[in-house]
Amino acid sequence: MTPPTTPTPSDPLTRAAALAPTDPAGAERVYKQILEDTAGSTKDDSRTEESNQGLREQETALIKLGELYRDQQNAQGLADVITASRAFMASTAKAKTAKLIRTLLDLFLPLPPSTLPIQISTLQSNIAWSKDQKRVFLKHSLETRLASLYLSTGKFREALQLVEGLLTELKRLDDKMMLTEVHLLESRVYRGVGNFAKAKAALTSSRTAANSIYCPPPLQASLDLQSGILHAEDKDYTTAYSYFFEAFENMSSHGDEGVEGDAIKRQAAGGEKGGALGALKYMLLCKVMLNLPEDVTALLGIKLALKYAQLREVESMRAVARAHQERNLKEFEGVLREYRDELSSDPTIRSHLAALYDTLLEQNLLRIVEPYSVVEIEYVAERVGQGRQGVEAKLSQMILDKVFHGVLDQGRGCLIVFDEPEADNTYGAAIDTLAQVGKVVESLYAKTVKIT
Repeated sequence: MTPPTTPTPSDPLTRAAALAPTDPAGAERVYKQILEDTAGSTKDDSRTEESNQGLREQETALIKLGELYRDQQNAQGLADVITASRAFMASTAKAKTAKLIRTLLDLFLPLPPSTLPIQISTLQSNIAWSKDQKRVFLKHSLETRLASLYLSTGKFREALQLVEGLLTELKRLDDKMMLTEVHLLESRVYRGVGNFAKAKAALTSSRTAANSIYCPPPLQASLDLQSGILHAEDKDYTTAYSYFFEAFENMSSHGDEGVEGDAIKRQAAGGEKGGALGALKYMLLCKVMLNLPEDVTALLGIKLALKYAQLREVESMRAVARAHQERNLKEFEGVLREYRDELSSDPTIRSHLAALYDTLLEQNLLRIVEPYSVVEIEYVAERVGQGRQGVEAKLSQMILDKVFHGVLDQGRGCLIVFDEPEADNTYGAAIDTLAQVGKVVESLYAKTVKIT
Protein backbone atom coordinates (compact mmCIF):
# COMPACT_ATOMS: atom_id res chain seq x y z
CA MET A 1 0.00 0.00 0.00
CA THR A 2 1.53 3.33 -1.06
CA PRO A 3 1.63 6.12 1.55
CA PRO A 4 -0.67 9.10 0.93
CA THR A 5 1.05 12.00 -0.83
CA THR A 6 0.89 15.57 0.42
CA PRO A 7 -1.36 17.62 -1.83
CA THR A 8 0.49 20.19 -3.92
CA PRO A 9 -0.61 23.77 -3.15
CA SER A 10 -2.47 25.37 -6.03
CA ASP A 11 -0.94 28.82 -5.45
CA PRO A 12 2.41 28.95 -7.35
CA LEU A 13 4.04 31.21 -4.74
CA THR A 14 3.04 28.87 -1.92
CA ARG A 15 4.23 25.86 -3.95
CA ALA A 16 7.60 27.51 -4.62
CA ALA A 17 8.01 28.44 -0.94
CA ALA A 18 7.30 24.82 0.03
CA LEU A 19 9.86 23.53 -2.49
CA ALA A 20 12.64 25.98 -1.53
CA PRO A 21 14.05 24.08 1.50
CA THR A 22 14.16 20.65 -0.18
CA ASP A 23 14.24 21.34 -3.92
CA PRO A 24 15.81 24.76 -4.63
CA ALA A 25 16.01 24.03 -8.38
CA GLY A 26 12.29 23.25 -8.50
CA ALA A 27 11.49 26.42 -6.55
CA GLU A 28 13.65 28.41 -8.97
CA ARG A 29 11.69 27.03 -11.96
CA VAL A 30 8.35 27.91 -10.31
CA TYR A 31 9.44 31.48 -9.53
CA LYS A 32 10.70 31.98 -13.11
CA GLN A 33 7.40 30.63 -14.43
CA ILE A 34 5.50 33.11 -12.27
CA LEU A 35 7.60 35.96 -13.68
CA GLU A 36 6.90 34.82 -17.24
CA ASP A 37 3.16 34.38 -16.60
CA THR A 38 2.74 37.77 -14.92
CA ALA A 39 4.95 39.68 -17.37
CA GLY A 40 2.10 39.96 -19.90
CA SER A 41 -0.36 41.43 -17.43
CA THR A 42 2.03 44.19 -16.37
CA LYS A 43 2.58 45.48 -19.91
CA ASP A 44 -0.99 46.72 -20.20
CA ASP A 45 -1.26 50.37 -19.19
CA SER A 46 -4.83 49.98 -17.90
CA ARG A 47 -4.87 49.13 -14.20
CA THR A 48 -7.33 46.35 -13.43
CA GLU A 49 -7.55 44.24 -10.30
CA GLU A 50 -6.04 41.35 -12.25
CA SER A 51 -3.05 43.38 -13.43
CA ASN A 52 -2.48 44.78 -9.92
CA GLN A 53 -2.54 41.24 -8.54
CA GLY A 54 -0.04 40.24 -11.24
CA LEU A 55 2.26 43.08 -10.20
CA ARG A 56 2.11 42.00 -6.57
CA GLU A 57 2.87 38.40 -7.49
CA GLN A 58 5.73 39.48 -9.75
CA GLU A 59 7.25 41.62 -7.00
CA THR A 60 7.00 38.79 -4.46
CA ALA A 61 8.47 36.29 -6.94
CA LEU A 62 11.43 38.62 -7.66
CA ILE A 63 12.23 39.01 -3.96
CA LYS A 64 11.78 35.31 -3.18
CA LEU A 65 13.94 34.28 -6.15
CA GLY A 66 16.61 36.74 -4.99
CA GLU A 67 16.48 35.27 -1.47
CA LEU A 68 16.83 31.79 -2.96
CA TYR A 69 19.98 32.83 -4.85
CA ARG A 70 21.29 34.54 -1.71
CA ASP A 71 20.89 31.32 0.29
CA GLN A 72 22.73 29.46 -2.48
CA GLN A 73 25.53 32.09 -2.52
CA ASN A 74 24.74 32.60 -6.22
CA ALA A 75 25.79 36.20 -6.83
CA GLN A 76 25.46 36.01 -10.63
CA GLY A 77 21.91 34.63 -10.34
CA LEU A 78 21.01 37.48 -8.01
CA ALA A 79 22.49 39.99 -10.45
CA ASP A 80 20.34 38.48 -13.23
CA VAL A 81 17.22 38.84 -11.04
CA ILE A 82 17.97 42.54 -10.53
CA THR A 83 18.40 43.00 -14.29
CA ALA A 84 15.15 41.10 -14.96
CA SER A 85 13.29 43.29 -12.47
CA ARG A 86 13.60 46.32 -14.77
CA ALA A 87 10.54 45.22 -16.78
CA PHE A 88 8.55 45.25 -13.55
CA MET A 89 10.05 48.57 -12.43
CA ALA A 90 9.08 50.25 -15.69
CA SER A 91 5.39 49.70 -14.87
CA THR A 92 5.35 50.72 -11.19
CA ALA A 93 5.65 53.91 -9.17
CA LYS A 94 9.16 55.32 -8.74
CA ALA A 95 9.01 55.05 -4.95
CA LYS A 96 8.15 51.34 -5.14
CA THR A 97 10.87 50.85 -7.76
CA ALA A 98 13.52 52.34 -5.49
CA LYS A 99 12.37 50.23 -2.54
CA LEU A 100 12.43 47.01 -4.61
CA ILE A 101 15.88 47.55 -6.07
CA ARG A 102 17.30 48.43 -2.64
CA THR A 103 15.73 45.26 -1.23
CA LEU A 104 17.27 43.15 -3.98
CA LEU A 105 20.68 44.81 -3.63
CA ASP A 106 20.62 44.23 0.15
CA LEU A 107 20.50 40.50 -0.58
CA PHE A 108 24.12 40.78 -1.75
CA LEU A 109 25.29 41.78 1.73
CA PRO A 110 25.58 38.32 3.36
CA LEU A 111 27.56 37.04 0.36
CA PRO A 112 31.36 36.62 0.67
CA PRO A 113 33.77 39.43 -0.35
CA SER A 114 34.71 37.49 -3.49
CA THR A 115 31.35 38.55 -4.98
CA LEU A 116 32.17 42.28 -4.73
CA PRO A 117 33.15 42.59 -8.44
CA ILE A 118 29.72 41.24 -9.43
CA GLN A 119 28.04 43.66 -7.02
CA ILE A 120 29.98 46.60 -8.48
CA SER A 121 29.14 45.55 -12.04
CA THR A 122 25.45 45.20 -11.14
CA LEU A 123 25.37 48.63 -9.55
CA GLN A 124 27.10 50.26 -12.51
CA SER A 125 24.56 48.67 -14.86
CA ASN A 126 21.61 49.86 -12.76
CA ILE A 127 23.05 53.37 -12.43
CA ALA A 128 23.24 53.58 -16.25
CA TRP A 129 19.63 52.32 -16.48
CA SER A 130 18.34 54.80 -13.90
CA LYS A 131 20.14 57.60 -15.76
CA ASP A 132 18.47 56.59 -19.04
CA GLN A 133 15.08 56.44 -17.28
CA LYS A 134 15.75 59.84 -15.62
CA ARG A 135 15.22 58.39 -12.15
CA VAL A 136 17.45 60.91 -10.40
CA PHE A 137 16.88 59.96 -6.76
CA LEU A 138 17.34 56.25 -7.47
CA LYS A 139 20.59 57.07 -9.30
CA HIS A 140 21.86 59.03 -6.28
CA SER A 141 21.01 56.16 -3.94
CA LEU A 142 22.79 53.62 -6.17
CA GLU A 143 25.85 55.85 -6.62
CA THR A 144 26.13 56.25 -2.84
CA ARG A 145 26.06 52.48 -2.47
CA LEU A 146 28.63 52.07 -5.25
CA ALA A 147 30.96 54.58 -3.58
CA SER A 148 30.64 52.49 -0.39
CA LEU A 149 31.71 49.38 -2.29
CA TYR A 150 34.65 51.24 -3.86
CA LEU A 151 35.71 52.21 -0.34
CA SER A 152 35.35 48.54 0.73
CA THR A 153 37.64 47.38 -2.05
CA GLY A 154 40.21 50.13 -1.51
CA LYS A 155 39.40 51.98 -4.76
CA PHE A 156 39.68 55.38 -3.12
CA ARG A 157 40.20 57.38 -6.32
CA GLU A 158 37.03 56.00 -7.93
CA ALA A 159 35.10 56.55 -4.70
CA LEU A 160 36.24 60.18 -4.49
CA GLN A 161 35.32 60.88 -8.12
CA LEU A 162 31.85 59.44 -7.55
CA VAL A 163 31.38 61.35 -4.29
CA GLU A 164 32.45 64.67 -5.84
CA GLY A 165 29.92 64.29 -8.66
CA LEU A 166 27.22 63.30 -6.18
CA LEU A 167 27.88 66.31 -3.95
CA THR A 168 27.61 68.71 -6.90
CA GLU A 169 24.18 67.33 -7.86
CA LEU A 170 22.91 67.05 -4.28
CA LYS A 171 23.85 70.64 -3.42
CA ARG A 172 21.86 71.77 -6.45
CA LEU A 173 18.85 69.76 -5.23
CA ASP A 174 19.46 70.75 -1.58
CA ASP A 175 18.77 67.19 -0.42
CA LYS A 176 20.04 67.47 3.17
CA MET A 177 19.57 63.82 4.09
CA MET A 178 21.58 62.53 1.13
CA LEU A 179 24.14 65.31 1.66
CA THR A 180 24.64 64.12 5.23
CA GLU A 181 25.18 60.54 4.08
CA VAL A 182 27.50 61.41 1.18
CA HIS A 183 29.63 63.83 3.25
CA LEU A 184 29.97 61.09 5.86
CA LEU A 185 31.06 58.68 3.13
CA GLU A 186 33.50 61.32 1.84
CA SER A 187 34.99 61.57 5.34
CA ARG A 188 35.52 57.80 5.40
CA VAL A 189 37.21 57.85 2.00
CA TYR A 190 39.59 60.68 2.97
CA ARG A 191 40.37 58.86 6.19
CA GLY A 192 41.15 55.76 4.10
CA VAL A 193 43.74 57.69 2.06
CA GLY A 194 45.21 59.24 5.21
CA ASN A 195 44.05 62.81 4.57
CA PHE A 196 42.72 63.52 8.06
CA ALA A 197 42.31 67.27 7.54
CA LYS A 198 39.85 66.72 4.67
CA ALA A 199 38.21 63.84 6.56
CA LYS A 200 37.45 66.22 9.44
CA ALA A 201 36.21 68.91 7.06
CA ALA A 202 33.86 66.42 5.35
CA LEU A 203 32.57 65.23 8.73
CA THR A 204 31.91 68.85 9.76
CA SER A 205 29.93 69.37 6.53
CA SER A 206 27.97 66.18 7.27
CA ARG A 207 27.10 67.37 10.78
CA THR A 208 26.11 70.82 9.44
CA ALA A 209 23.69 69.23 6.98
CA ALA A 210 22.37 66.88 9.69
CA ASN A 211 21.66 69.80 12.04
CA SER A 212 19.09 71.26 9.62
CA ILE A 213 16.98 68.07 9.42
CA TYR A 214 15.72 65.28 11.64
CA CYS A 215 18.69 62.93 11.85
CA PRO A 216 17.63 59.27 12.20
CA PRO A 217 19.31 57.49 15.15
CA PRO A 218 21.32 55.06 12.92
CA LEU A 219 22.71 58.00 10.93
CA GLN A 220 23.55 59.89 14.13
CA ALA A 221 25.33 56.80 15.44
CA SER A 222 27.38 56.57 12.23
CA LEU A 223 28.38 60.24 12.62
CA ASP A 224 29.43 59.64 16.23
CA LEU A 225 31.41 56.57 15.23
CA GLN A 226 33.33 58.49 12.56
CA SER A 227 33.96 61.37 14.99
CA GLY A 228 35.40 58.92 17.51
CA ILE A 229 37.67 57.36 14.89
CA LEU A 230 39.08 60.75 13.86
CA HIS A 231 39.63 61.83 17.48
CA ALA A 232 41.42 58.54 18.13
CA GLU A 233 43.73 59.29 15.19
CA ASP A 234 44.63 62.55 16.99
CA LYS A 235 45.43 60.50 20.14
CA ASP A 236 42.53 62.19 21.94
CA TYR A 237 41.24 58.91 23.33
CA THR A 238 39.11 60.47 26.06
CA THR A 239 36.95 62.39 23.56
CA ALA A 240 36.98 59.42 21.18
CA TYR A 241 35.67 57.18 23.97
CA SER A 242 32.73 59.50 24.63
CA TYR A 243 31.77 59.45 20.92
CA PHE A 244 32.09 55.66 20.75
CA PHE A 245 29.93 55.32 23.85
CA GLU A 246 27.22 57.51 22.29
CA ALA A 247 27.33 55.43 19.10
CA PHE A 248 27.24 52.17 21.07
CA GLU A 249 24.20 53.24 23.08
CA ASN A 250 22.41 54.46 19.95
CA MET A 251 23.12 51.33 17.93
CA SER A 252 22.22 49.00 20.80
CA SER A 253 18.89 50.78 21.27
CA HIS A 254 17.91 51.07 17.60
CA GLY A 255 19.65 48.11 15.98
CA ASP A 256 23.01 47.86 14.20
CA GLU A 257 21.98 49.17 10.80
CA GLY A 258 24.00 52.15 9.61
CA VAL A 259 23.39 54.63 6.82
CA GLU A 260 24.39 52.29 4.03
CA GLY A 261 23.25 49.26 6.00
CA ASP A 262 25.56 46.31 6.25
CA ALA A 263 27.90 47.79 3.64
CA ILE A 264 29.39 49.86 6.46
CA LYS A 265 29.51 46.98 8.89
CA ARG A 266 31.19 44.50 6.62
CA GLN A 267 33.78 46.69 4.78
CA ALA A 268 35.21 43.65 3.06
CA ALA A 269 38.65 45.01 2.25
CA GLY A 270 39.53 46.94 5.32
CA GLY A 271 36.89 49.38 6.38
CA GLU A 272 35.80 50.05 9.89
CA LYS A 273 33.54 47.54 11.46
CA GLY A 274 30.27 49.28 12.19
CA GLY A 275 27.40 48.33 14.44
CA ALA A 276 27.23 48.13 18.20
CA LEU A 277 29.94 45.45 18.36
CA GLY A 278 32.38 47.64 16.42
CA ALA A 279 31.68 50.62 18.69
CA LEU A 280 32.20 48.44 21.77
CA LYS A 281 35.57 47.24 20.43
CA TYR A 282 36.65 50.84 19.88
CA MET A 283 35.59 51.72 23.44
CA LEU A 284 37.75 48.89 24.78
CA LEU A 285 40.61 50.04 22.54
CA CYS A 286 40.39 53.56 24.01
CA LYS A 287 40.60 52.17 27.55
CA VAL A 288 43.74 50.23 26.63
CA MET A 289 45.33 53.23 24.89
CA LEU A 290 44.57 55.42 27.94
CA ASN A 291 46.56 52.94 30.09
CA LEU A 292 43.37 51.88 31.86
CA PRO A 293 43.25 48.17 30.94
CA GLU A 294 41.72 47.33 34.31
CA ASP A 295 38.55 49.24 33.24
CA VAL A 296 37.90 46.75 30.42
CA THR A 297 36.30 44.16 32.72
CA ALA A 298 34.08 46.79 34.34
CA LEU A 299 33.04 48.12 30.94
CA LEU A 300 32.00 44.66 29.76
CA GLY A 301 29.82 44.34 32.86
CA ILE A 302 27.36 47.07 31.85
CA LYS A 303 23.92 45.93 30.73
CA LEU A 304 24.23 46.83 27.03
CA ALA A 305 27.62 45.09 26.70
CA LEU A 306 26.69 41.80 28.38
CA LYS A 307 25.35 40.16 25.22
CA TYR A 308 28.66 40.80 23.43
CA ALA A 309 30.98 39.85 26.32
CA GLN A 310 31.48 36.22 25.24
CA LEU A 311 32.07 36.90 21.55
CA ARG A 312 35.52 36.18 20.12
CA GLU A 313 35.90 39.79 18.88
CA VAL A 314 35.44 41.10 22.44
CA GLU A 315 37.58 38.34 23.90
CA SER A 316 40.43 39.48 21.62
CA MET A 317 40.30 42.99 23.11
CA ARG A 318 40.15 41.54 26.63
CA ALA A 319 43.30 39.53 25.87
CA VAL A 320 45.05 42.67 24.56
CA ALA A 321 44.13 44.54 27.75
CA ARG A 322 45.47 41.69 29.90
CA ALA A 323 48.80 41.58 28.03
CA HIS A 324 49.14 45.36 28.25
CA GLN A 325 48.36 45.38 31.96
CA GLU A 326 51.13 42.86 32.60
CA ARG A 327 53.51 44.72 30.24
CA ASN A 328 54.25 41.33 28.70
CA LEU A 329 55.53 41.75 25.15
CA LYS A 330 55.65 38.00 24.41
CA GLU A 331 52.04 37.56 25.56
CA PHE A 332 51.02 40.57 23.47
CA GLU A 333 52.59 39.01 20.37
CA GLY A 334 50.81 35.74 21.14
CA VAL A 335 47.47 37.58 21.32
CA LEU A 336 48.12 39.25 17.96
CA ARG A 337 48.80 35.84 16.41
CA GLU A 338 45.88 34.05 18.04
CA TYR A 339 43.31 36.73 17.19
CA ARG A 340 44.80 37.81 13.86
CA ASP A 341 41.47 37.88 11.99
CA GLU A 342 39.67 39.83 14.72
CA LEU A 343 42.45 42.39 15.27
CA SER A 344 43.94 42.82 11.80
CA SER A 345 40.77 43.08 9.70
CA ASP A 346 39.92 46.52 11.11
CA PRO A 347 42.44 49.25 10.11
CA THR A 348 41.56 51.43 13.11
CA ILE A 349 42.32 48.72 15.64
CA ARG A 350 45.32 47.51 13.60
CA SER A 351 47.00 50.94 13.49
CA HIS A 352 46.48 51.70 17.19
CA LEU A 353 47.63 48.26 18.30
CA ALA A 354 50.78 48.75 16.21
CA ALA A 355 51.45 51.96 18.16
CA LEU A 356 50.69 50.13 21.42
CA TYR A 357 53.10 47.34 20.50
CA ASP A 358 55.79 49.93 19.77
CA THR A 359 55.22 51.57 23.17
CA LEU A 360 55.29 48.20 24.94
CA LEU A 361 58.55 47.26 23.21
CA GLU A 362 60.04 50.61 24.23
CA GLN A 363 59.03 50.10 27.89
CA ASN A 364 60.51 46.60 27.92
CA LEU A 365 63.79 47.81 26.42
CA LEU A 366 64.05 50.61 28.98
CA ARG A 367 63.46 48.17 31.83
CA ILE A 368 66.24 45.88 30.55
CA VAL A 369 68.95 48.50 29.87
CA GLU A 370 68.23 50.69 32.93
CA PRO A 371 70.57 48.85 35.38
CA TYR A 372 73.55 48.85 33.00
CA SER A 373 76.11 51.36 31.82
CA VAL A 374 77.29 48.98 29.06
CA VAL A 375 75.20 46.05 27.80
CA GLU A 376 75.49 43.74 24.81
CA ILE A 377 72.80 44.23 22.14
CA GLU A 378 72.59 40.45 21.69
CA TYR A 379 71.69 40.06 25.37
CA VAL A 380 69.01 42.76 25.16
CA ALA A 381 67.51 41.11 22.06
CA GLU A 382 67.47 37.73 23.81
CA ARG A 383 65.76 39.14 26.91
CA VAL A 384 63.10 40.99 24.93
CA GLY A 385 62.53 38.06 22.55
CA GLN A 386 63.18 40.01 19.33
CA GLY A 387 65.68 39.84 16.49
CA ARG A 388 68.96 41.68 17.00
CA GLN A 389 68.52 43.89 13.94
CA GLY A 390 65.06 45.05 15.02
CA VAL A 391 66.23 45.75 18.59
CA GLU A 392 69.25 47.70 17.33
CA ALA A 393 67.03 49.84 15.07
CA LYS A 394 64.60 50.49 17.94
CA LEU A 395 67.39 51.44 20.37
CA SER A 396 68.83 53.82 17.77
CA GLN A 397 65.41 55.44 17.35
CA MET A 398 65.00 55.79 21.13
CA ILE A 399 68.40 57.48 21.42
CA LEU A 400 67.53 59.93 18.64
CA ASP A 401 64.17 60.65 20.31
CA LYS A 402 66.06 61.22 23.61
CA VAL A 403 64.06 58.57 25.43
CA PHE A 404 67.38 57.77 27.11
CA HIS A 405 70.96 58.95 26.61
CA GLY A 406 73.49 56.60 25.11
CA VAL A 407 75.36 55.46 22.04
CA LEU A 408 75.51 52.25 20.00
CA ASP A 409 79.03 50.79 19.67
CA GLN A 410 78.52 48.61 16.61
CA GLY A 411 82.14 47.48 16.57
CA ARG A 412 81.79 45.83 19.99
CA GLY A 413 78.07 45.12 19.56
CA CYS A 414 77.26 47.02 22.74
CA LEU A 415 74.98 49.75 23.96
CA ILE A 416 76.68 52.37 26.15
CA VAL A 417 74.18 54.07 28.45
CA PHE A 418 74.95 57.53 29.84
CA ASP A 419 73.61 59.05 33.02
CA GLU A 420 70.90 61.62 32.69
CA PRO A 421 72.79 64.91 32.11
CA GLU A 422 72.12 67.54 34.73
CA ALA A 423 70.79 70.78 33.44
CA ASP A 424 73.43 73.55 33.53
CA ASN A 425 71.74 76.79 34.55
CA THR A 426 74.93 78.90 34.30
CA TYR A 427 74.01 80.45 30.96
CA GLY A 428 70.46 81.13 32.03
CA ALA A 429 71.62 82.77 35.27
CA ALA A 430 74.15 84.89 33.34
CA ILE A 431 71.46 86.11 30.95
CA ASP A 432 69.15 87.00 33.87
CA THR A 433 72.02 88.90 35.58
CA LEU A 434 72.76 90.87 32.40
CA ALA A 435 69.07 91.71 32.06
CA GLN A 436 69.00 93.08 35.61
CA VAL A 437 72.24 95.08 35.04
CA GLY A 438 70.59 96.52 31.92
CA LYS A 439 67.63 97.71 33.97
CA VAL A 440 69.99 99.36 36.54
CA VAL A 441 71.93 101.16 33.79
CA GLU A 442 68.68 102.43 32.23
CA SER A 443 67.49 103.65 35.64
CA LEU A 444 70.78 105.47 36.32
CA TYR A 445 70.68 107.03 32.85
CA ALA A 446 67.15 108.32 33.47
CA LYS A 447 68.27 109.95 36.75
CA THR A 448 71.28 111.67 35.13
CA VAL A 449 69.03 113.10 32.44
CA LYS A 450 66.81 114.67 35.12
CA ILE A 451 69.85 116.19 36.97
CA THR A 452 71.27 117.78 33.84
